[in-house]
Amino acid sequence: MLLKTVLPMFVNPLKEANQSSQDRCEEGILKRSPFQLIMNQIQRKKSSVEKAKLQCSSGTRFFRGLHTGKSDGESKRESEGAEISNSRPDNQNEEQAPHVADKPPHLISKTNTTSGMWSVKQFMQKLVAVLPFLPELEELNLSWNDFVGGVLKPLALRLHHVSKLKILQLNNCKLTAEDVTSLGEALETIPHLEELDLSWNNSIGGKLSLLTKRFQTGCKIKILKFTDCSLTAKDGESLAQVLNVIHDLEVLDISINRNIGCSLKSIAQELKNVPVLKELNLHMCGLKQDGLQYLDRAFQYLPELNKLDLSCNKEIGGGFKDSAAHLASFKDLEVLDLHQCCVTEEDMVVLTQVIPLLSSLQELNLSSNKNIGVSSNYLFSRLRFLPKLKSVIVSSCSLGEDSFASLAETALHLPELEILDLSWNKCVGGNLKLLLEALKLATEIRTLRLSSCNLVAEDLTLLALEVQAGHLAKLQKLDLSYNDSVSDEGWATFFQDLTALKELSELDVSLRPSSCRDCGMWFSKLLTDLSKLPAFTEIGMQRWALPESQQRQLESFKQDAKRNVHFDY
Repeated sequence: MLLKTVLPMFVNPLKEANQSSQDRCEEGILKRSPFQLIMNQIQRKKSSVEKAKLQCSSGTRFFRGLHTGKSDGESKRESEGAEISNSRPDNQNEEQAPHVADKPPHLISKTNTTSGMWSVKQFMQKLVAVLPFLPELEELNLSWNDFVGGVLKPLALRLHHVSKLKILQLNNCKLTAEDVTSLGEALETIPHLEELDLSWNNSIGGKLSLLTKRFQTGCKIKILKFTDCSLTAKDGESLAQVLNVIHDLEVLDISINRNIGCSLKSIAQELKNVPVLKELNLHMCGLKQDGLQYLDRAFQYLPELNKLDLSCNKEIGGGFKDSAAHLASFKDLEVLDLHQCCVTEEDMVVLTQVIPLLSSLQELNLSSNKNIGVSSNYLFSRLRFLPKLKSVIVSSCSLGEDSFASLAETALHLPELEILDLSWNKCVGGNLKLLLEALKLATEIRTLRLSSCNLVAEDLTLLALEVQAGHLAKLQKLDLSYNDSVSDEGWATFFQDLTALKELSELDVSLRPSSCRDCGMWFSKLLTDLSKLPAFTEIGMQRWALPESQQRQLESFKQDAKRNVHFDY
């Protein structure tokens, strides 16, 4: 076996074209092209098996390193920023997402664009030529290469040479109708395909049938993803038809297709043909109350479902009271995401009865549903019957003191809790002490988010005491941003001993966009502590002003530190 798996080939020719020769030398990984690496491996085909395995391993690492897009951290920050922006309370529009920074658009010259297009086309030609030499290929990822669109046909015509292909990912490739047609025609030549991901290709909208009509009975597809493809109601009908032939489907993701909700009735009716479905992602799909009713009837045919995402479908609010009968039957459901669904008080009555029956539930997201704060007492008190809960996200739920107290008491009975997000609930300020008893027992807590909670100095003082006592020893991410109500003395107290958080990697203490304050004397202590935290990588300090002396301290820290800590200020 020469090369069993080709991992992501994220070649960004535009970035390469703009990169200086010095940068290329520093990033020695770009000294060889992916094509050269594959050819080198092919030329060594007669080497020993062990040597071939070693070269294959090196190739795997090389392809991973070729990702020249956004880092995982950058992508995550942008995603979180967009999420907070969407979920922000109406009366807090002046507060911006703590992780979003305004960035000027990148200006790419026509010469560089032409050069980038030529580079990708040349690479595609070489890849087409090399496919006959890769009969064991199982994974091909050409995602995030804009110029793949329009030139996919030659590659599709050669896919029969890699008939063992199991994973094909073409995210954000600007695929055209011709590309979709060619890919559909090639499906029968790769009968072992298990995952097909065409997300972020907007031109697929209205043309999905060019692909789905090529799926054959007995198809082995297990994962099908069409996130943000501008799918239409007609595409929804085409998708419904294909569910009749992909009986082994385990993951269906059609998120961020706002018009597909109109055809949800057809899709829901055919879900009975995929009884082993484990993940159903319908985030921001334009679902309405009747769509929720159709889904509820289909739930009885999906006994193995373990992830259900109905988030950001605002028009389903009010529909749970009549459409949650079968939800309680999901004994294997681990993830339930209902954030930003305009859940009503009547819905909460039903959800309070249903959610505690989901005995395997590990992640619950109810964020940006303001009515939860009105009637959440009973729900929160019953979450103690879900001891496997690892993540509870109730940001921007207009919690009152009673509901917060109920949640804090329930947290005492959640020994596996790892993520707790209470952001944008003002009642937490001055009442954090109610939660501290639970935090003493939450030995597995990794992420604690208290952004925009009106915290006061006393809250941070008490939190600092818990840190010093070692009760949050496994904490990795702590978000205290947008709490301008904390005095300088409160911040100084909190920063007295961060070294007790030995696993801390991210900390955010940014101020609101309308604010600007000078860093206190605590800044020197902060730098000292950060140098002693081996896992620390990022701190958000937006709108904290650094005088010249502290800027020099920061520069000295950056030069002396053995690790690269990113300061966002």
